[in-house]
Amino acid sequence: MNLSEKKILVTGAAGFIGSEIVKKLLSEGASVFGIDNINSYYNTSLKEKRIENIEEINRKNLWNFCKVNLVNSKKIDQIFTEYNPNIVINLAAQAGVRYSIDNPMSYVESNIVGFLNILEGCRNSKVEHLIYASSSSVYGGNKITPFKESSSVDHPVSLYAATKKSNEMLAHSYSHIFKIPMTGLRFFTVYGPMGRPDMAPMIFADAMLRKQPINVFNHGEMFRDFTYIDDVIDAIYKCCLKTPYSNCHFYEAKPEPSTSFAPHRIFNVGSNNQTNLLDFIELLEASLGVKAIKKMKPMQPGDVKSTLADIDRLKDWVNFIPKTSLNEGIPKFASWYKEYFNSSYYEAP
Repeated sequence: MNLSEKKILVTGAAGFIGSEIVKKLLSEGASVFGIDNINSYYNTSLKEKRIENIEEINRKNLWNFCKVNLVNSKKIDQIFTEYNPNIVINLAAQAGVRYSIDNPMSYVESNIVGFLNILEGCRNSKVEHLIYASSSSVYGGNKITPFKESSSVDHPVSLYAATKKSNEMLAHSYSHIFKIPMTGLRFFTVYGPMGRPDMAPMIFADAMLRKQPINVFNHGEMFRDFTYIDDVIDAIYKCCLKTPYSNCHFYEAKPEPSTSFAPHRIFNVGSNNQTNLLDFIELLEASLGVKAIKKMKPMQPGDVKSTLADIDRLKDWVNFIPKTSLNEGIPKFASWYKEYFNSSYYEAP
């Protein structure tokens, strides 16, 4: 498939993952229309900088942007009608597990109502392929790792996780009824330069450089599959090149969540490596050149102790192979963060 012949709509284009996939698509000659509401969930200066970075590489005038909220169904319909995208990459969402406990309505509006508007746009515009962001959080109460796409995701432990599970169910129903090919990607703890200020790498880096304590939950007994941004972008891009199809071997007597009689697939996107939180902090200390003041805390509501992605299915589907280890990725992140921390442009979280 030649993406230079495609028009691609990217939601959440000012976000961490969204802005990076936009840059990748533009570099491949695709026409990209980005939308984002640039909300104040975290400092908007970083989102504005991401858009600025996209503008700097838009030499062929293949990029357009509109500030809009996904819940604005009339405006979303208008964008689909006028732009008529071939491929849609939905990365817009209200993120954050802990934030969802105190702000449930914002998650329902953005992650469910907003996503439904995207599905309706895909239906009415006869989109060729929808790629949408799910999350490792859907695995919820599962204790057996690595998490496989065939595992049950029926026991979410946060509202955020529940909305992502809802996305997968809504997508499957639309894919089945309207024969729209769809790919759901369950991202595992994405990090790297230009990352989200509400995630551990930036929260820790900010506190450490200010010589303030960091909260270490579950007394450090936490394990995460940290996935570098470049590997995530590689996965999304490769999925753009392969359209899902119905699985003619789908066994309805024993249905498996990741595949279907509908043209719908779900994949884990992770590094397939697990790191203890204390080891992560130690690596960040070495990369930043400062010692962390650790404040041990109990497990937080909605959180999980451990995540680890089984990525065999994505390897088989698009030959996805993560290339950046944590030992390589954290120094890259730290170098970027120190530069931005001292910049007059960027306000630390």
